[in-house]
Amino acid sequence: MASDDSRGGIHIKHVQGAFAIGDHNSVVNQPGAAQPDPAAAELLKAVRELRADLARLNTTDETAALDGELADAEDEIGRTGRAEPGLLGRIGQALTRATAVTGLLASATALSDSVRALIGE
Repeated sequence: MASDDSRGGIHIKHVQGAFAIGDHNSVVNQPGAAQPDPAAAELLKAVRELRADLARLNTTDETAALDGELADAEDEIGRTGRAEPGLLGRIGQALTRATAVTGLLASATALSDSVRALIGE
């Protein structure tokens, strides 16, 4: 009996989440990041939008410092799912220092509003 080598193999192009293939397999799902609370999720969205806008500007010391704080904020919120008061203070200070450059960006205003709402101003 001739073997049929014309059969194709299995090709998996994109997988998201946990899965198992074959007999006697098991899946353990250990998410790497905390789910942000709604206020932190809104802040995270504003952080990402401002970072995208900053990438379109000429880099200055102020915008580089702001982007650094925003990168730290993005990482912290992604890991913890929260925006702690210290983080909010650092973002607020970096926004203030970069106002001359970011003052006309709607994303900077949105982020500033989100920070104020979280700290109760």
